[in-house]
Amino acid sequence: MRPLFPEPPSSLCLLRLSALGDVVQVVPVVRNLQRAWPECRLTWIIGTVEAGLVGDLPGVEFITFDKRGGLAAWRRTAAALRGRRFDALLLMQVALRANLLSLAVRAPLRLGFDAGRARNGHGLFVNRRIAPAPRSHVLEGFFAFAEALGVKERRLVWDLPIPDTARRRVAGWLADDRRPLLVINPASSARLRNWRNWPAERYAAVADHAAQKHGMRVVLSGGGAAHERALAEAILARCRSRPENWVGRTSLKELLALLERARALIAPDTGPVHMATAVGTPVIGLYATSNPDRTGPYLSRRWVVNRYPEAVRRYLGGPVEALRWGQRVRHPEAMALIETEAVIDTLDRLLAETADQPGGRTNPARRQ
Repeated sequence: MRPLFPEPPSSLCLLRLSALGDVVQVVPVVRNLQRAWPECRLTWIIGTVEAGLVGDLPGVEFITFDKRGGLAAWRRTAAALRGRRFDALLLMQVALRANLLSLAVRAPLRLGFDAGRARNGHGLFVNRRIAPAPRSHVLEGFFAFAEALGVKERRLVWDLPIPDTARRRVAGWLADDRRPLLVINPASSARLRNWRNWPAERYAAVADHAAQKHGMRVVLSGGGAAHERALAEAILARCRSRPENWVGRTSLKELLALLERARALIAPDTGPVHMATAVGTPVIGLYATSNPDRTGPYLSRRWVVNRYPEAVRRYLGGPVEALRWGQRVRHPEAMALIETEAVIDTLDRLLAETADQPGGRTNPARRQ
């Protein structure tokens, strides 16, 4: 594709409201744009919750949109954009809410997803599209926006700011315990997506194995939603060891500081998977209801326990290749296809193979 900007633009507006994992994956794209065009002013329209994680990224103006704020939130965002004009809008989300909100952005170039990835009338809100890339990872789709503008480099740099206060608070909770730290983030944050969650008794078995065989300190993490707290309590009730329950206890920045200190994270398809990737912590991803080739931890795909193909065959009656890319398996029994032994074996291999790396990091050089 011919670059849309052979010369550096003076201003760009990115629109990606949610979710946590997705906004984390937009960060390397932002950092590459800043590296290539240091004089270009970047504005990012983002959800209020998500801004709590990435909204202090240096050199970026953030305009927050409260998705629960009703018509008043739309008016506030429109007012913040009134009278402004950008060289281009990067509409990096196909949700109807994002498409409609993009109408408040004035830009002669409106870059969106290709037809294969567009939904909800997305094509009506853009006048140029990124190059098609069938069956690619979400992160690669975001990088395609920068490439369409003429920025070809793909440096995986996150360097999300972590306040000293967040690090100090986590350090205080952990005290001087020198045991290797395993974080388990057992639940997806969305209440209506509990088909993503693994059974409590299996998490408990893995936690016990980590504590007994590897002498690990095991911490359960997650948000404060009722279903997340309930799953954590169910896990603790089934454990012989004594994992610590930090569910609902940390802010997003504190969770990032916790993941930074971890030897590994175990989690299903949820935002902390990508937060851990951003701080260089290896992830054992539990995937049966979604395709890890599209949404898995980008630097830890070798550690994913992938039962998505089996779930597709069993519950959708065909091979992965026959599905629309990104289609989920919404069946309550799908995650049970992930065997406890497979996760334990993966944890054992990860700890053995990364023992000689600083802190067990997947690639600490990427956190620059």
